[in-house]
Amino acid sequence: MAGQLTVDDQLLSYVRQMSLRDDDVLSDLRAETAGMPMLQAMLVLPEEAQLLALLVRVTGAADVLEVGTFTGYSSLCMARALPPDGRVVTCDINERWTRIAERYWRRAGVADRIALRTGDAARILDELAEQRGPGSFDLAFVDADKANYPRYYEQALALVRPGGLLVLDNTLFFGKVVDPAAQDPDTLAIRRLNALLRDDDRVDISMLAVADGLTLVHKKKP
Repeated sequence: MAGQLTVDDQLLSYVRQMSLRDDDVLSDLRAETAGMPMLQAMLVLPEEAQLLALLVRVTGAADVLEVGTFTGYSSLCMARALPPDGRVVTCDINERWTRIAERYWRRAGVADRIALRTGDAARILDELAEQRGPGSFDLAFVDADKANYPRYYEQALALVRPGGLLVLDNTLFFGKVVDPAAQDPDTLAIRRLNALLRDDDRVDISMLAVADGLTLVHKKKP
């Protein structure tokens, strides 16, 4: 039985050559984000964003929730995968980043499919619960500040319908989850989240050792 591959730059380049469906809008957005000092690591990998789009399509999701917009790459990819009446509701606290996102959404022709909310994510999720009610989204993607991941998970789980899907990014967090010396708040929060997911009988899960760790969470039906 083959074990887990170590993905070096050469193998990653092959994966992208063989599977990545790219275009000028996406590559330009990646390039602009890469030019932001100390922030380019926050951008999802292109193959991860393509997977998100695929998940939107295969689940038939029409209402998508995103926690953490950044420069809008993942929301752009998911919006392209929506049915004609679909909508991505995304939130972020940083208007500098979301101004970049809105520019590329317009360029890609998907701005009308994306509703941006700016402010504290936990507050926005509470507002969505009040305004739309529980179970009002088909799919949720969480990729925001790590210290609040356990809270965002509970809020997003309530907002996703039974049978829906949550996708949690960075669940291996640069490999720090297995480093005993890593005791920073972000790593501790990711460890708490992973333990919560493991023991949560409300959901089915699969943690994937891709990118920085990606966990798929299926909300069970009653």
